[in-house]
Amino acid sequence: MQAADRIDDYLQMLNPAQRQAAEYGHVAPDKSFQAGPLLVIAGAGTGKTMTLAHRVAHLIIQGVSPERILLLTFTRRASQEMTRRVDAIVRRSLNGNGNPVPAGVLPWSGTFHSVANRLLRRFAANLGLDPGFSVLDRGDAADMIDVTRHQLALTKKSRRFPKKGTCLAIYSRCVNTQKSLAEILAESYPWCADWEAELRELFRHYVMRKQQSQVLDYDDLLLYWGHLVADEEFAKQIGSWFDHVLVDEYQDTNLVQAQILRALKPSGTGVTVVGDDAQSIYSFRAAEVENILGFPDQFMPSAQVVSLEENYRSTQQILDSANCLIAESERQYRKNLFADNKNGAPPQYVTVEDSDAESEYVVESILRNRETGMQLMDQAVLFRGSHHSDRLELELVRRNIPYVKYGGLKFLEAAHVKDMLSILKWAENPKNEVAAFRVLKLLPGMGPSNASRCFESLACGEFSFSALRGVRPPTAARKDWGGFCD
Repeated sequence: MQAADRIDDYLQMLNPAQRQAAEYGHVAPDKSFQAGPLLVIAGAGTGKTMTLAHRVAHLIIQGVSPERILLLTFTRRASQEMTRRVDAIVRRSLNGNGNPVPAGVLPWSGTFHSVANRLLRRFAANLGLDPGFSVLDRGDAADMIDVTRHQLALTKKSRRFPKKGTCLAIYSRCVNTQKSLAEILAESYPWCADWEAELRELFRHYVMRKQQSQVLDYDDLLLYWGHLVADEEFAKQIGSWFDHVLVDEYQDTNLVQAQILRALKPSGTGVTVVGDDAQSIYSFRAAEVENILGFPDQFMPSAQVVSLEENYRSTQQILDSANCLIAESERQYRKNLFADNKNGAPPQYVTVEDSDAESEYVVESILRNRETGMQLMDQAVLFRGSHHSDRLELELVRRNIPYVKYGGLKFLEAAHVKDMLSILKWAENPKNEVAAFRVLKLLPGMGPSNASRCFESLACGEFSFSALRGVRPPTAARKDWGGFCD
């Protein structure tokens, strides 16, 4: 077998559309691999991940340095899976031809937030940030909002003030949509419109508190990255690090993320985005489906669009139903999903009177399937949220049907894990007020007021932990205070 044929082997498993997307581009006279802007519309179950992994692998095999590829994914797990697949494809292809395998495949692979974290630490001085800043997760950010609410006496209003989670959601939507508070309240939170002035003040103090504590929340990571590349010099510098920028799940990006992408690659050269407008479900998180719908117009006339329509997951009967629903959308990329698997029953659309009747119908179906020979372990019930299974679980127990539930509280959201992480976060950054409050309130008798007093003493002592020894703790905490300070 010729060497060229062997290198080409890694693309043999792809169907024509997948292959067109994976190898899009050409080798320039200077031997570099060049490609214009590419949009891959990947219908459900059409092998999106495999196609994107093969495209990245193709770039590396064609000579693009892995260090000059930026791969942005929606989740950390997707990044890890993509990196693993690319590494396997590259090694399988290049090892078989006696070529050296590039070390450290995809050092710039990660979520928008993780890449922003790396870049902001490198450019911290230019943004007025401490390179050792801490990052608040959603829970910590909500807690800081709550502390700020309390100190502004917003929790003592005669009328009920929005809870911390709602306040954070409003703030996040303002940041990610780049809209004013008034617009966001009118569009998405009309029941909070009467609190506009108070919310504006709350957000102002929340931002000040983050700056004082040298912490950023998830929205800040994107916001500061956006500010950084809004400067043409920095945008050009960072953009020059990468020959190719690839974005997964592009239908779920928000306005700030799209602006960052355009700032890095204004002409679209080397840009590949993959997604499906029909699977855009994160508008409640400020995802903007217009990013993917308007991609060709942004990079006219050079933008290439490739549609993946061959489905490997479902039967044709299911796809026929999906195609009919998708076709109703007024603005979309026209696609017609098809599959080799023509067997299977058509989907059933069942309506019932209420949630009790729904649970009863599902359980009756499970028992009916069991009587025809289908094992319980071969049946699954899907639901949108963990709490939606409550009534069904009660009915399963009542009917003596064993089951296993997947989902629920995430490990890093468990209280004891967040407690442990807060200790480490506070030790690393004494100015981290959210971590400090969580740690202090673990002590007996230590409420918000005492915790606030302790943190103020720490601040007065220039954030040296030895300053805590001068604090008089609550009576219940005195026994543990010495060991705690140690």
